[in-house]
Amino acid sequence: MAGLHPFTTRAAPGQAHLRIMATTDLHVHVYSWDYYADRPSDSVGLARTAALARAARAEAANAVFVDNGDFLQGNPLGDFIAYERGLDSGAPHPVIAAMNAAGIEAATIGNHEFNYGLDFLTGALAGAAFPVVSANLVTRRGDDPRADRLLVPPYAILDRQVIDGAGRHHALKIGVIGLAPPQVTVWDRHHLDGRLTARDMVEAAAAWVPRMREAGADVIVALAHCGIGAAEHREGMEHAAIPLARLPGIDAVVLGHSHLVFPGPAFAATDAVDPVAGTICGKPAVMPGFWGSHLGVIDLMLERGAGGWRVIAQGAEVRPIAGPVPGSHAGPPADTVAEVLDAARDDHEAALAYVRRAVGRTRVPLHSYFALLGDDPSIRIVAEAQRDYVARMLAETEHAGLPVLSAAAPFKTGGRGGPQNYTDVAAGPLAIRNVADLYIYPNKIRAVRVTGAELRDWLERAAGVFRRIEPGRADQPLIDPEFASYNFDVIAGVSYEIDLSQPPRYCPAGALLDPSARRITALMHAGRPVADDDVFAVATNSYRAGGGGNFPGTGGDTVIFEGPDTNRDLLLRYVTEREEIDAPGPPAWRFRRLPGTSVLFETGPRGAEHVGRLDALDIETIGETSEGFLRFRINL
Repeated sequence: MAGLHPFTTRAAPGQAHLRIMATTDLHVHVYSWDYYADRPSDSVGLARTAALARAARAEAANAVFVDNGDFLQGNPLGDFIAYERGLDSGAPHPVIAAMNAAGIEAATIGNHEFNYGLDFLTGALAGAAFPVVSANLVTRRGDDPRADRLLVPPYAILDRQVIDGAGRHHALKIGVIGLAPPQVTVWDRHHLDGRLTARDMVEAAAAWVPRMREAGADVIVALAHCGIGAAEHREGMEHAAIPLARLPGIDAVVLGHSHLVFPGPAFAATDAVDPVAGTICGKPAVMPGFWGSHLGVIDLMLERGAGGWRVIAQGAEVRPIAGPVPGSHAGPPADTVAEVLDAARDDHEAALAYVRRAVGRTRVPLHSYFALLGDDPSIRIVAEAQRDYVARMLAETEHAGLPVLSAAAPFKTGGRGGPQNYTDVAAGPLAIRNVADLYIYPNKIRAVRVTGAELRDWLERAAGVFRRIEPGRADQPLIDPEFASYNFDVIAGVSYEIDLSQPPRYCPAGALLDPSARRITALMHAGRPVADDDVFAVATNSYRAGGGGNFPGTGGDTVIFEGPDTNRDLLLRYVTEREEIDAPGPPAWRFRRLPGTSVLFETGPRGAEHVGRLDALDIETIGETSEGFLRFRINL
C-alpha cells in the first residue's frame, strides 16, 4: 500500500486534505467478466475499482466516493434483471447493491439509466443507500430551473467530519450536484415523451450552485455525465465540461459519458484544458474510463479561514485497475472486494445460466472484425431480422407498397474498448449471449419513411467514419477515430459505393460540414438507380428513428411504425424460428476503386482467422501494433 498523500502529511492546523474518488459508466460491470465471450476480463468490474478506492481512502485523512452515472444498463446482467428477473421481488438491483457495498456516497444519472424506462429506473434507485442527484432532468418545467419539478433532487449536501493537520475534527459540508446530457429526451424518446424534459446543463448548474452555497456547502463537486467539448457554451450542448468548470462556485468536476480517460493523452492541451495536470479552467477534473476500468482521484487541500473553507492546492489523477484501457496489455489487476462480489453473486450466476441457453445454430462465423470494410456478417444478420419483421408488420397497412430497407450498425469495433472489443461468434451453436453480442442495446424496433434524397444523405452521414483519402498516396489512415462506430449505418436492400477521395459531407457529430461533398455513388435499388423522389421504409431502432446520431430522414416525424419489441428480441426470434443461420447475402457496399492508393486499417488479432474470406478486397497483413491491434494494408 502506498503511504499517506503529501496533502495529508503536510496539512497544518486549520488545513484538511479531502480526497474525492469517482467511478463512471459502470454499465452493470460488477464482476470482472465478459458476458458475451463468457470468460473473465480483469480490466473491468466495480469489485476491482472498489479495491482501488479502499487503498486510495487509506492514503488520505478524509475521503468521499461518488459515481457519475450510466450504471444501470450495458451488459447482459442488466438485461437479465430488466427482462427476466425484474424488481418485483423486492431484492435490490445487483449494481445498486454492489454500489452500496462499495461505499458509494452519492451518484448522478446518466443517459443509459433511461433505457429500460422511467418506472424501472425509479424502482432500481429505491434500493440505493446513497443520494442520487440531477439538476436538469425535469418532470414539470417551471419559469426557471429552481422552479422545476425534478426527477430526483438536484443536489445533495454530505455532512462530514474532517481531520485537520493538528488532528482536530471540523464539520465540512460537501455539495454534490448532478447533470445529464439533455439529449436523453431524444435518445429515449419512446420512454420519456410527455414524462420528462431536460434543461441545458450549464443553465441548471448556474441556477443551483448558488443555492447550494446558500444551503451551507463548503465544497461543491459537479458530477457531470458529459465529455470535454467546445470551450464556448451553446444551448443544449452534449459535452459541456468547459463551461461547467468555468462557473463560479464549482470546485471539482467528475466527467464521463465519452468513455475516455482524463487526465491523459487522449486530450490535447488548450487554454482551458490541461491534460497533464488534470484541470479544466484551472479546476481539478477526472474522467475515469468506463466499466470500472479506472478510479478517478481528486485531491483538495482545504484551509479554513474567516470566510469558511477554501481550496489552496489541488491534484487529479486516474488509476487503472489493470492497464490504460480495457483490453490493453496490462500488469497484474487490482484485487477484488468480496462484499461487492457477494452483493451481486446470485444475479451474476443466474445471468450466466440465462445467457448460456442455446437458441439455434449458425453455419458461418458471425464477427465484426471487418465491419468498417464492408464485410460484416454480424451487421447483415441484424439487418435481415429487422427487415423481415418490419415487412410483416407493414403488410396490412397503408405503407404496404413501400420497399423495405434495413439500417444496422456495428457496436463493437475495437476503438476505446481495445483489441478484444469485437463480436466473435464461432460457427456452431448460438446461445442467448451470442445474440446479445450481436445487438448489445435494448432499443426497440422502428420504421421510418424516407425519400431517395434522404436515403442518400443517411448513407453520407454514415460514410463520415472514413478519412478523406488522397488518390495515389500509400498507407493513409482509413478510420476517423472521432467517429462512433455505432453511427456507421449500413443499409440492406440497396447497393452503393463509397468514394474516399471525396471529403465527408457530415462531421462526426452529424452536423453538415460540406454541402457540396458527395461520397455515395452508384446507389441502386432493385437493379436501378435510386431517384431523389423515390420513397422507402427503413427498419431501424428507436434511438436512430428518434434522432440519435443526427441522421437525415430521422427525428420522430418520419416514423411510420413503432413496434413493442426490442431489436434484440426480434433477432432472437429470427434465429429461433430458422433454427440454423446460413451465410447472409453479399455486402451492401464497397469502396470505389482508387488505383495506386492504399490505406491502413486495424482490427482485433483474431481477425487474421477471417481475412481469407475478404474476396472483394486487396488486403495484406502488416503486423501487430503496440496496442495489440492487427494492422492491414488495403490497396484501393
